[in-house]
Amino acid sequence: MCINHSATVTRRAALFGAAGVATAVALPAPAQASGRRGPLDLTHPLTTTIPPFSPGEEPTRRTVATIEDDGYYMQEWRLIEHIGTHVDAPCHFAKGGRTSVELRPSELIVPAVVIDIAARAARDADTVVTVDDIRAHERRHGRIPDDAAVLMYSGWGAKIGNAPAYRGVDAAGTLHFPGFGVDACEWLLRKRRIRSLGVDTLSIDHGPSETFDTHLALLGADRYGLENLANLDRLPRHGATIVVGLIPYEGGSGGQARVMAL
Repeated sequence: MCINHSATVTRRAALFGAAGVATAVALPAPAQASGRRGPLDLTHPLTTTIPPFSPGEEPTRRTVATIEDDGYYMQEWRLIEHIGTHVDAPCHFAKGGRTSVELRPSELIVPAVVIDIAARAARDADTVVTVDDIRAHERRHGRIPDDAAVLMYSGWGAKIGNAPAYRGVDAAGTLHFPGFGVDACEWLLRKRRIRSLGVDTLSIDHGPSETFDTHLALLGADRYGLENLANLDRLPRHGATIVVGLIPYEGGSGGQARVMAL
């Protein structure tokens, strides 16, 4: 996917934009209620070194305008839809499924729960979230609400600065990282009517998967996935709400998103 900002922006427009930014900065921040937590960012910064699912999918960027030469600063990025913190829209695996543009705002602001499998993942990179994990989570934290995003915390986000470790690739080229088991996905769809699954790894299917059964089950049910999430260790296990700021690419099979938790 190429995002090309080749259109000419006038100096006047740039100056008006700068004035708007200055005005916004000058405005006082809204007061927060005492003791209330601010939003938590669940997004990894998009860099040219962020680990891709497959080699060759890394983003590239170049500067196309500078303050010194043009009066404004701008970059051109070249990237695929499925790099960095991003959404898998239904059409990514379901023929005829909805695109990024067709996901409704109400579907992108949802309650979230976090299922913690980090201790097991530290011992077994290929582990998956199971139905037993879900039941244990509910015994401790309460029932998962309908239309929730169920997020897996495996601890894998700590590896994001080391692409080989994050991908977990072995000598045969097989990837190794945790994900959701298809049985758990189907249970959540049937029993809890979830809206989304999210992971702190490259894929909602675990690394060795060659059939992507969890993708097929989730996206085939007209739900969406969230991949490469950050800071799930800081998110409450129950009771948060996430806001998925998905870029609505035309015909998008998914796309980058700024994911915030409240």
